[in-house]
Amino acid sequence: MWEPIKQFFTSPVFLAGISSWLVAQFIKTIINLIYGRIHSVWELLSLLFWQTGGLPSSHSALVGSICTTIGIRNGMSSDLFMLSFCFMMVTVRDAMGVRLSSGRQGQKLNELGKEMAEKGLIDKYEPVKEVNGHKPLEVVVGTLLGMFIGIAFALL
Repeated sequence: MWEPIKQFFTSPVFLAGISSWLVAQFIKTIINLIYGRIHSVWELLSLLFWQTGGLPSSHSALVGSICTTIGIRNGMSSDLFMLSFCFMMVTVRDAMGVRLSSGRQGQKLNELGKEMAEKGLIDKYEPVKEVNGHKPLEVVVGTLLGMFIGIAFALL
């Protein structure tokens, strides 16, 4: 009964994905600590486990490691690898394009709303969430990190 659950949590694909995500978040947190961008324990924990954006992209690391591990274990001509590769391409494109654009739009909306509230043109402005997208370098570094971690888990 417990064997499928054990196999899931010990799968090299699962371990590579989770490890690459955690390593990317850890690196991102260290970078932010070095540059003095973290001011509380809550910010530290939030960045370590949840926040998006920054170098390296944890989304790209996760899908890069999954795709690489599947490719090595099942072959690059397998249907499963093709599916994981397409999933990786959609995720990477979304991280760089849609989310980055949405974040910039949210930032501009918040600036405009704050300015309108200060001038008395509106009563109160509730800021919208600014989604943190990625610059191309952040995505490339995340994907490469994920690929190296995927190779390690596929070969171990």
